[in-house]
Amino acid sequence: MAANLTTNIKYLPGVGPKRAELLQKELQISTVGDLIYYFPFKYVDRSKVYKVADLVGETAYVQVIGRLVKIEEIGDKRSKRLVALLTDGTGVLELVWFKGAKWVMQNLKKNVDYLVFGKPTVFNGRYTIAHPELEELSQAKSILQCPLQAAYNTSERLKNSNLNSKTIFKLQQEAAKLVYGKLEETLPAYMLEKHKLLGINEALKQIHFPDTAQLLQKAQYRLKFDELFYLQLGYIKQRSFRQSKVNGHVFGTVGNTFNLFFHKYLPFELTGAQKRVIKEIRRDMGSGKQMNRLLQGDVGSGKTLVALMCMLIAVDNGYQACLMAPTEILATQHYISLSAMLANMPVEISLLTGSTKKSQRNDIHQGLLSGKINLLIGTHALLEDIVQFQNLGLVVIDEQQRFGVMQRARLWEKNNDPPHVLVMTATPIPRTLAMTAYGDLEVSVIDELPPGRKPIKTVHYMENRRNAVYGLMREQIKLGRQVYVVYPLIKESEKMENLRDLEEGYQSITELFPPPQYVTVIVHGQMKPDEKEKAMQLFVKGKAHIMVATTVIEVGVNVPNASVMVIESAERFGLSQLHQLRGRVGRGADESFCVLLSSVKLSNESRKRLETMVATNDGFEIAEADLLLRGPGDIEGTQQSGIPFDFKIANLSRDAQLLQYVRNIAEDIIEDDPLLTNSKNAVLVKRLTDIASQKLDFSRIS
Repeated sequence: MAANLTTNIKYLPGVGPKRAELLQKELQISTVGDLIYYFPFKYVDRSKVYKVADLVGETAYVQVIGRLVKIEEIGDKRSKRLVALLTDGTGVLELVWFKGAKWVMQNLKKNVDYLVFGKPTVFNGRYTIAHPELEELSQAKSILQCPLQAAYNTSERLKNSNLNSKTIFKLQQEAAKLVYGKLEETLPAYMLEKHKLLGINEALKQIHFPDTAQLLQKAQYRLKFDELFYLQLGYIKQRSFRQSKVNGHVFGTVGNTFNLFFHKYLPFELTGAQKRVIKEIRRDMGSGKQMNRLLQGDVGSGKTLVALMCMLIAVDNGYQACLMAPTEILATQHYISLSAMLANMPVEISLLTGSTKKSQRNDIHQGLLSGKINLLIGTHALLEDIVQFQNLGLVVIDEQQRFGVMQRARLWEKNNDPPHVLVMTATPIPRTLAMTAYGDLEVSVIDELPPGRKPIKTVHYMENRRNAVYGLMREQIKLGRQVYVVYPLIKESEKMENLRDLEEGYQSITELFPPPQYVTVIVHGQMKPDEKEKAMQLFVKGKAHIMVATTVIEVGVNVPNASVMVIESAERFGLSQLHQLRGRVGRGADESFCVLLSSVKLSNESRKRLETMVATNDGFEIAEADLLLRGPGDIEGTQQSGIPFDFKIANLSRDAQLLQYVRNIAEDIIEDDPLLTNSKNAVLVKRLTDIASQKLDFSRIS
């Protein structure tokens, strides 16, 4: 079985070296196994054969059997086309090719019967099909015997080499001769019987060559089951192993440092959600097992305060803690806010970023090794080998989706025994994604905003309402508030010339809001760090009224006095990014506004995104809507954290119920047989091993 599946695709009849190279580049198909797991994206019903006389108006795709009676090229160079006439005795159907006429003409045979498939239109009183699919009737038995015809995604480069959907279908037929009936089962017999699943050989046969719609549905279910089940089984087995074998530092004391802060320096009363989450984290850190917990919370929900209080528990127990953020802006923001909260506390806190001077770095390195520094805030600089701790007990990773998995894993190496890990995100994650991207982590959710926060009023205006937006900006500035104006670009791009770019926007804003009455600063990622910091500080200190920026301000800017967020070309942003940007305002007690400015012409998807933003401030609702609109996206991840699994057929937005079902099954199996040593589960162990051999080692990554 394995030898057949791992056979290089170039050896499959009909492929060869050139086509194999194209298939690998365009579709990542390198082996026969890759090909049979390249599933159709739709099915065309080829069960009915029409008579030409039965065609009425402009109908959907039809299938006709008839004889080719005439073939000719007509027109001059520019309008040259190939025309063939096919008759079935009840009427004449015209077939037309505007491209590839030379190749088609070489392969057409006059006075031969063909099976023709395509979308008919009426032209000059005659039914015409442009670029039809056609097959000599004598060779078309497989199509007529397989009424639900599989259609495969392809690319322009593949089509130019005649590797279209029809050709891929034929290659699947060749692969079937090699492997079907010989594939090893990937699920134990007891699971197949209990859950009434098709065997793997039958499922793969029916997915490509379905006998009936019912069998196709069963095949799709079986293959989705496989994908989702093994992802969950791997996570749950890993979590079970960690909980039983990987010891963690025991934080048994909630001592003087925590209590002093809680009773004397807490900046505001904790919400019920914050108290609940701190209890969950305290329970983990006192259990004797290593904590791996994901903390979700919407923008402004108070995650950073929760993280600080947990770090103080580490300090009370004689350990150090670090907080890693993806950007200098965010790391600096955390350092400033945490330093202010700890100003009168006996806690030493330091900041380490790429901009930290060498002399300061040396002091920090020594302070970490001696144990003088209790808390370290920083960026990727924390990952450097030279950064060593005396006793690192807790790692907090903020906006964790911005770190690659390998980067996060390096923090494990900072201690002989693994520290507790708390990963935080302000991007709410739908339940289905959380179960897949973070299936081996415990999840805590802060689902409550601090009291006194007013909902942000969000409106969507077209370009022609721009003056109303400027009026709102003037009104709010007059009240002493500040304004963000965010653009998707820094400089004008030829491909996106319809977007207002940052530099043009800054120029027009300064003309409409002239100095010295108004002060406007510009911030983007290509500025020098000191220039960017200077502009940021002007805004943070209230000396600038307007900040014109790119999405560099998506995270890490906390200005409670800012009450207006204007997002230019809002249709170009994803939902979660729009929600993150909106979260830059509404951080004080004043009413705040988010204005989504877009062009008049919008796609349906863009319109739905903007309607969702106007309708709700709830980040979890927005995340669910984003998943439904865009799908899970690229969720395999070394570049971003995500799912170390390549979904071929499952869809997280559509298969949420199945995902929960298979997770429950996986949990029951691991509860009954934690190490999968029972002989009845040997198939599961082999399959997990096969999957792991094709993936990176994610077992030590939070």
